[in-house]
Amino acid sequence: MIKKLILLASLILGAFFSKQAPIDTDNLTGEYNPQESQATFSGQEIRCPAETELAYAQVLGDNNAEKRIEIDLNNQRLYAYEGDQQIFNFLVSTGKWGRTPTGTFWIWIKLRYAKMEGGSKALHTYYYLPNVPYTMYFFNDKIPKYRGFGIHGTYWHDNFGHPMSHGCINMKTEEAAQLYYWAQPELGDKRSISASADNPGTKVIIYGQAPSGF
Repeated sequence: MIKKLILLASLILGAFFSKQAPIDTDNLTGEYNPQESQATFSGQEIRCPAETELAYAQVLGDNNAEKRIEIDLNNQRLYAYEGDQQIFNFLVSTGKWGRTPTGTFWIWIKLRYAKMEGGSKALHTYYYLPNVPYTMYFFNDKIPKYRGFGIHGTYWHDNFGHPMSHGCINMKTEEAAQLYYWAQPELGDKRSISASADNPGTKVIIYGQAPSGF
């Protein structure tokens, strides 16, 4: 009984103290930082990959239909639609050490690279991840932009289909690239861009509950 109480307390503390660190929304460049070559995740030191540009295939859908992204926490899946037509169906990893929020959101910025950090060194959940590729941050009226929830590529694990994040949606980098170039706001000739009234971000709908036991 005592062991169960200790485990429960650890899980509660982990969920509370292992959140993502806030981001500085005014200083997001989207540029690769060659000075940042070392990452940390779950107590492991990881080499940050070199800058690369992945080729992506143009997906033909209904260009006049509204785009949306749906994330199913129960099945750890991401679906992308144009109207009723499904364009993508990808396996992802959502929140384990921090909860992925549910509800309806909108992408407010697309960054070719971003830096992410948070967690707790005391709880061994600290992470420092420079040059996270193909990052799309989302928000709504309850989850402000500075909270730093996003959909992005992942170089520090390949355990997709299981919760592995501190709240973000982790994707295989090559699949994140496809989604990045498909989703709005449109990039035009840029690598990173913020949404605007004339170039709004894609709607993101997150529902369900992540499976327990991981």
